[in-house]
Amino acid sequence: MKTLEITGLKDVGKVTKGLQQLLADLQVYYTNLRGFHWNVKGKDFYLLHEKFEEMYDDVAAKVDEVAERLLMLGEVPSHTFTEYLKISSIRETGVITDGDEAVRNILETYKHLIAAERVLISEASEIGDEATMALVSDYISGQEKEVWMLTSYLS
Repeated sequence: MKTLEITGLKDVGKVTKGLQQLLADLQVYYTNLRGFHWNVKGKDFYLLHEKFEEMYDDVAAKVDEVAERLLMLGEVPSHTFTEYLKISSIRETGVITDGDEAVRNILETYKHLIAAERVLISEASEIGDEATMALVSDYISGQEKEVWMLTSYLS
């Protein structure tokens, strides 16, 4: 018996497409965060080095959750960077050593992620997929707090 037969979810195509997009975006974002962590320099090195590590650890957990949600919805999650780079709306960064530049990049990434996640919540709502809605809603809540903190840092 298949999972969807038990859960009663139908027409999950838009949701799984959105989750695949989110997975790709998070994977590229994770890689960018690792680069920021490794390469940041300057007076805020200790603060940002630690913060970027905290952030990429959080994104790594989200990657796993999104992949598992795709599996629950009967999809195979993308798992190669070739696939991620084809569908991700987040672009890879080069070496960024300036902390403020890295933070501005993160804020732009959050702007994109939050907008895409809101669309995903709407699509999940259309099919009664409360689990995806809750998962992604939690992401937005945490990201909005990070946006507030990072914009305050730049002020």
